Amino acid sequence: MSVRDLLLEIGTEEIPARFMPKAMADLRLYMEEELASSSIEYGAITVRCTPRRFVITAKDLSEKQSDSVETAKGPLLQQAFDAEGHPTKAAEGFARSRGVSVSDLKIETVGKAEYVVAEVRTSGTETKEILPELLERVIKKLSFPKSMFWTDSSVRFARPVRWIIALYGAAHLPVSFGDVKSGEYTRGHRFLGSDRIKVESTTGYENSMRDNFVIVDPEKRKKIILDGVSCLEKELGAKIVVDADLLEENVHLVENPVVFYGSFDESFLDIPEEVLTLSMAKNQRYFPVRGADGKLMAYFIGVSNNRAKDMRVVREGNERVIRARLYDAAFFWKEDQQKSLDDLAEKLKNVTYQVQLGSVHDKVQSVKQIALWLTDTLGMNELKKHVGRAADIAKADLVTNMVYEFADVQGIIGREYARKAGESEEVAVAIYEQYLPRFAGDILPSGRVGAILGLAERAYIIAAIFKIGQEPTSSQDPYGLRRAARCINEIIWGMKLDIDISELMDRSCLELSVDNGIREKIADFLRQRMQIQLRERGLSHEVVTLALQTIPTRPLQALSMAETLQKSSGEAWFSELITAAVRVKNILTKTGEVGTEADPSKFALDAEKTLYTKLAQVSGEAKTALAGYDWERLAAVLAGLAPVIAEFFNDVLVMDDDPDVRANRLALLAQCQEFFMLVGDFSLLK
Repeated sequence: MSVRDLLLEIGTEEIPARFMPKAMADLRLYMEEELASSSIEYGAITVRCTPRRFVITAKDLSEKQSDSVETAKGPLLQQAFDAEGHPTKAAEGFARSRGVSVSDLKIETVGKAEYVVAEVRTSGTETKEILPELLERVIKKLSFPKSMFWTDSSVRFARPVRWIIALYGAAHLPVSFGDVKSGEYTRGHRFLGSDRIKVESTTGYENSMRDNFVIVDPEKRKKIILDGVSCLEKELGAKIVVDADLLEENVHLVENPVVFYGSFDESFLDIPEEVLTLSMAKNQRYFPVRGADGKLMAYFIGVSNNRAKDMRVVREGNERVIRARLYDAAFFWKEDQQKSLDDLAEKLKNVTYQVQLGSVHDKVQSVKQIALWLTDTLGMNELKKHVGRAADIAKADLVTNMVYEFADVQGIIGREYARKAGESEEVAVAIYEQYLPRFAGDILPSGRVGAILGLAERAYIIAAIFKIGQEPTSSQDPYGLRRAARCINEIIWGMKLDIDISELMDRSCLELSVDNGIREKIADFLRQRMQIQLRERGLSHEVVTLALQTIPTRPLQALSMAETLQKSSGEAWFSELITAAVRVKNILTKTGEVGTEADPSKFALDAEKTLYTKLAQVSGEAKTALAGYDWERLAAVLAGLAPVIAEFFNDVLVMDDDPDVRANRLALLAQCQEFFMLVGDFSLLK
């Protein structure tokens, strides 16, 4: 069967860069789904884009659909043919309804009965007849975080669609979206290319675009940017920091990237570098430049969508823009320091945290009390002074000009203002590190003051939001409680803080006067979050469940226990113990209520006596190990018990004919079960 290539170009006004990655992935998926459901064979599908277009190519599309064979079940065989083998009216009617002759009917056994069936063969339609509607469905399926309409309110896209090209080999296909109908002409670069380029075949498209200053492939644009950055590094004798997200954004902002550099007055380097780099990246999409010593230099790297005859014009224009932005930052930096951090913190009384929960100042005072309690609980009294002071001014920077202008520097700018004000380094760093980790995989606080402050605030948020009935649902979590719970566990695990989160939440609930019913909901929520995070660490569902049975409210110990069990799971004794635990539970479940005190004088076999003696020994050892959270010792205790109980089941018939012997052995198994439940339900590990 002969094949042709397909090209679809959707031309638009400039689409926001952040929409592009998902839209490209969706387009590939939708095209694959539509071609497969239409029984059209195809080769590789490629999706590319620029700010003004999406381009989908599908290689080697068959020229017609695959033929289909549909099998239809008819009446029972004895109803379709009489005793002499002649077709009945039922057979004739069924054959007629399926468009086949009676002689073409076949017999098929379904279950224990025989039926007549008809095979209906349908020849595939030519692909070029199917593609117009198929491509329109692909376009209509595409959705964006924000869409707009321009003529017809029922037709929406990220930005207005201005042209469409749809080619199957050299044949143009009639495709429409709203009032836009496909044609023969595309458009080049907005400033450098032609706005009327005839596309005659799929093979010449990319060359036509390149001739009109459009690099359709995002990966090629990325390489051009990185090559340009590398050249400027050599020219400036510097190191250019290329953030992956910022690079991706620049790739999707231009059709023909031109990398350039500019400079600014060195006096701006007195501003905290996070403010400088954020201003460069967020407002102008510039890359910062560092010297060999790692310090920020008074340069920036930009990516232009226009190659001017004299690139100095582009550079000077960008320098004027960033100069204005940095003047604002310098003014805010100086102006904010005219007020003390305590004065700024007082202003938080006029900032509402949540209507039902009061002001940010109220929240700060509650978090302070929780943090001081947590410091005492951890036995870190030497940190109380720093924790209390850090809590008092932790949110002072929220009312600064700098954070108002650059919201992403909260905490960072608070740290710098604290340093300028002469606060201790522990307090200054804690103001920044209270927000760490900000997301999964982010860095943890380097100091315990910031960690304590962060734990206290997250515990407060969880208790407060549950109190007002705004806890997470399956689809919504407006206050980020799942993230807060995740961060609590990550801090505890990463910094080896042995905290009972039940006690932490009780203290938070006490601060907020939360009733017991809500406390139980919070406990369930935190247990679920811990279970999910432990599973994400590669621990099996069974060991996580067992660990949370034994130690449900101490994340550090639950993790340690689960890791110890997982490590032991490959050893022979572990399998023996699990098998025995399952047998013990099954036997006791079937026999119902039994005694829990075996009489050693009634033991007739050595295996009984040995197990009884071993249980007495390991019970005390296990309790000591559990009390001290010594999971390696507990594993050793269990390893010692495993062969003893395995030997018991090999040598002893529990359900002896003698009722006294049977009852005594069942009581011994009940003691085994009692021992197992010190740790947890081992039968879960089967």
